[in-house]
Amino acid sequence: MKYPSFQDLLMDVRLAFSTAPIVKPSHWQGTLVRGKPDMETYEILNHSSTLWLPDEELEGYRKDIEPDLPWADDHFEERVCGYPLNPGIQWSKWRLGKGADQFREPSGRFNHNYMERFWPRYARKVPASDRPQPQFLLGLTPHRGILYEYGDLHSVVELLAREPLTRQAFLPIFFPEDTGAVHKDRTPCTLGYHFIVRNDQLHGVYYLRSCDVTNHWRNDIYMAIRLIIWILERLRTVQPEAWEMISPGTLTTHITSLHCFRGEYSKL
Repeated sequence: MKYPSFQDLLMDVRLAFSTAPIVKPSHWQGTLVRGKPDMETYEILNHSSTLWLPDEELEGYRKDIEPDLPWADDHFEERVCGYPLNPGIQWSKWRLGKGADQFREPSGRFNHNYMERFWPRYARKVPASDRPQPQFLLGLTPHRGILYEYGDLHSVVELLAREPLTRQAFLPIFFPEDTGAVHKDRTPCTLGYHFIVRNDQLHGVYYLRSCDVTNHWRNDIYMAIRLIIWILERLRTVQPEAWEMISPGTLTTHITSLHCFRGEYSKL
């Protein structure tokens, strides 16, 4: 369904949760939660929605979506910094950031984060720095897949600049190493982002395997919209004549498990 605003979408989601079934998972974030009632979830399965994006004015989206501010803006800028930061600094500044500390490795890094997945070409080949240090990338060899070198967010922008009507502008966040959770650790909730230009509009499609409706959903939607606008701004910088007439179109979101923990159901 297509919605003119996030608040309209929110009304339908609240209604859907009023009849949502309970799921009792055995694990959460790679940790055992079996037998903990507060970790049981109300779940909407295979939730899809489309938001119209009327313009590029962030203040309107901030008021409509009400993400965690200023954190969501600060963390978005960290995500698109161009450097595979891990751990970064914004994870600790989120309102629930203290709870994330338990998931860090002895090195201080997380087993994955958005900066590494946006910019994977040199991930783990640079220090576990809190700040972008481009000089660390000099002389490094990019990671390779089965046949080719890794791409990154810049590669997606370059593809759109080269072929505006491409169907291939996809940024994966869920990697082969996450398949089957063979490492028995955390895996990304986000699967990836797809960008496509049609009718002089840049549309985004956002795929998630899992999303916590009370703590992450608003931030996820807001930062996905910001990513569409960010890509459009970069394309206008590279090819102003071709992209000045292109505007944001829609954000379509597919979530396999949109859920609310039993202990937080009252927040809805």
